[in-house]
Amino acid sequence: MLNFDLEKLSNALEIDRDKLLQYLGLQTLYGRYLLKTENIRFELTQSFWMRVAMGLSLDEINKEESAIKFYNVLSTLRFVSSTPTLLHSGLTRPQLSSCFLTTIKDDLINIFKCLGDNALLSKWSGGVANDWTNLRATGAMIKTIKVESQGVIPFLKIANDVTVAINRSGKRRGATVAYLETWHLDYEDFLDLRRNTGDERRRAHDMNIASWIPDLFIKRILKNENWTLFSPEEVPDLHHIYGKKYDEKYVEYEQQAKEGKIKLFKVISANELWKKMITRLFETGYPWMTFKDPSNIRSPQDHAGVVHSSNLCTEITLNTSEDETAVCNLGSINLEKHIVNGKFDEQLFENTITIAMRMLDNVIDINFYPTKEAKNSNFRHRPVGLGMMGFQDALFKLNINYASQEVLEFTDSITEKFSFYAILGSSKLAKERGTYQSYKESKWDKGIFPLDTLDLLEKERGMPIEVPRTSRMDWSIVKDHVKQFGMRNSNTMAIAPTATIANIAGCYPCIEAMYSNIYVKSNMIGEFVVINSYLVEDLKKINLWNQDIIDQIKFFDGNIQKIDKIPEYLKKKYKGAFDIDPEWMIKVGALRSKWIDQSISHNVFMKGVSGKKLNDVYISAWKSGMKTTYYLRTLAATQIEKSTLDAKKFGYTQKRDHLFENESNNAIKVEEIEKKECSISADPECEVCQ
Repeated sequence: MLNFDLEKLSNALEIDRDKLLQYLGLQTLYGRYLLKTENIRFELTQSFWMRVAMGLSLDEINKEESAIKFYNVLSTLRFVSSTPTLLHSGLTRPQLSSCFLTTIKDDLINIFKCLGDNALLSKWSGGVANDWTNLRATGAMIKTIKVESQGVIPFLKIANDVTVAINRSGKRRGATVAYLETWHLDYEDFLDLRRNTGDERRRAHDMNIASWIPDLFIKRILKNENWTLFSPEEVPDLHHIYGKKYDEKYVEYEQQAKEGKIKLFKVISANELWKKMITRLFETGYPWMTFKDPSNIRSPQDHAGVVHSSNLCTEITLNTSEDETAVCNLGSINLEKHIVNGKFDEQLFENTITIAMRMLDNVIDINFYPTKEAKNSNFRHRPVGLGMMGFQDALFKLNINYASQEVLEFTDSITEKFSFYAILGSSKLAKERGTYQSYKESKWDKGIFPLDTLDLLEKERGMPIEVPRTSRMDWSIVKDHVKQFGMRNSNTMAIAPTATIANIAGCYPCIEAMYSNIYVKSNMIGEFVVINSYLVEDLKKINLWNQDIIDQIKFFDGNIQKIDKIPEYLKKKYKGAFDIDPEWMIKVGALRSKWIDQSISHNVFMKGVSGKKLNDVYISAWKSGMKTTYYLRTLAATQIEKSTLDAKKFGYTQKRDHLFENESNNAIKVEEIEKKECSISADPECEVCQ
């Protein structure tokens, strides 16, 4: 770092950019990111941005010019790197990557090696995903010692406790997710991991869990057919194949089970298992629903291996194997900063994306890798995950309602531009630096781009993918460039939750609708009241920002739909996520997904307890070709008491009216839920918990 011209870089600092930070952003930087020794901070905000930029410029030929270029993008909040990059860039051990994905073998030595890897990866601020499907089920014979296995669950308990023991870099809680395919014989026990009842030795309260769902399972649900659970050592290839090949092999194994050639199996109703999955998802928030076949069929790297799981936040879909721990390097474009004078600035957008792609690619070479498997994977494939945030801010500034037809056009258009410039940016880097090692025979090499893969999935699935294939840009420009120069990165885009960096940037996280117009964010730094400043400004314009309106907004927990004095056009504009149909949100998410080569952290927000509605939402996600979904967010049945309100006017106890719909086929009954703020416990990656 001392090899930089420090005087030149100092002169490039723009101190006035401190004013771009809101209180929450500044407090977040102060509490977690600014460098300190013995609790004395020796870094200010603009030197912090420059330190990050310098760390990402170490291998550049024109280091000072690159650092200034990177600084200008970061300090103006047009692009913000992920938390590990912000924490460690320019330090002696620059672990800059966000996500690590491992596949665990059915071998005791490998199991505990991977648990040790979890600890190392978590120590350096990585979010960890483990694929556990290879492990034999409860009751399977361990031939070497002639005893029956206890299955997957006891090892998941250990993984949970490893997670609890790690405080990532002293600044983030450890965070791990376990994935299991829905045909595993221990899958029903897996569903209960986060329950608050039962044997505590078979519970994992601090770890996330996710289902890895093959297409055949959903087809069986739709046809009301049976489903068979197996132990992996008797069906060793099922986890490593997908599509029609998987369907054929699965049916073959079912026949073998009928003939007595397979010892351990269980035949159940696919619908009953699905109902249990939906019920557990509502009760505990877990396991998340992620889809195996679209993740593999649509992968640019299907020639190089199998995607065995997603990551901690379900936006990464990369190959894993015994010698490859998948790694992804993240950062997000802030859409809000690209709405200039009431219009979207495409030229600025292209410039930001081009610079961001260079920064992300630089991470791979500069990075400190806690394990050799992580280094192997990253240097072979060089994946990055450019994301976006501030989508809701952009809608507010453009006066587009999230629950309107107009949002479909904007989403499709903006994500197409995002994809166009990200892929072109990677190809331009390939022209300068060369292609990644495993480029040959990839989908990129064959001229197959993300939009094209919807047709591949449709053909393999044998069912229509309900997403329009509309495009607006001249993709021949990008395809010709890739054909001539290749790609620098196997994967380019992944839309992560952006919980903390959105706090820093002062925008709404990820691509989601606003959570509420007023709520409290709680993280390791403290608790912060968040108020929708766009709503405040609009109310001021019509002289409606007064104490009476403020009290009513507080009373309704930020939901303005029941406040009579607020005009209808503002009610539509400022609908919270819980007032928008989750199936509509899936429709919007599917339009994004068609352009993305990895996936999206797509939360499902739902008001009420309708099991039928939950079923429809997740089946809709599958039908639209989405690869993954993230948390299920449910709304509280009661309000917190508000000591600042006039009790004579608002009452001593506040209750919402008719919050829950009452359907006869509910998977979960209303009386089971007395109070439910969020379906999850505190999670460092969760924007609601943040």
